[in-house]
Amino acid sequence: MVSNDALQLFGLNSIFKIFSCCAIPPYFCKIMDTVPRFFLKKEHKLKSRKAIAALFTSGHSFTYFPLRVCWLAVHEAGVKAGFTCSSRVFKHATDRNKIKRLLREAYRLQKNELVQLAGTKQQGLHVFFMYTHKQMPTYAELHAKMQKALARLQLTIHEKD
Repeated sequence: MVSNDALQLFGLNSIFKIFSCCAIPPYFCKIMDTVPRFFLKKEHKLKSRKAIAALFTSGHSFTYFPLRVCWLAVHEAGVKAGFTCSSRVFKHATDRNKIKRLLREAYRLQKNELVQLAGTKQQGLHVFFMYTHKQMPTYAELHAKMQKALARLQLTIHEKD
């Protein structure tokens, strides 16, 4: 339970006295249902070797520098994404892990429109993002490039139908 000092600090003392029997006040639940949730769970990550091999052999791709995007429409529901960067360019694993972490974060915050599009088309989508530049990126650069790459991906999915 939250201490009384913390509740008084934020002015929530009277609210939590009324709803002391439950953990979350009911009006918070209504607000939380309307706010988009930004998460990237394990089931949303592309991990299967067979799925990745099928993606690279029969999938489509385009380049929006510094990202190369490979995608494939599949019959299973949902969108799964994978992320990579070259070990030939970035020799240290810490650098590669940082780039992949930045890519995942940029995708996580902007994937909702792509997921909604796949839901309306009633098909699944496998997407793989590859970082191709030779310099370490900043988050702001990757966020902007990911936004443009996702917009282009949505356009190409519309054109394929």
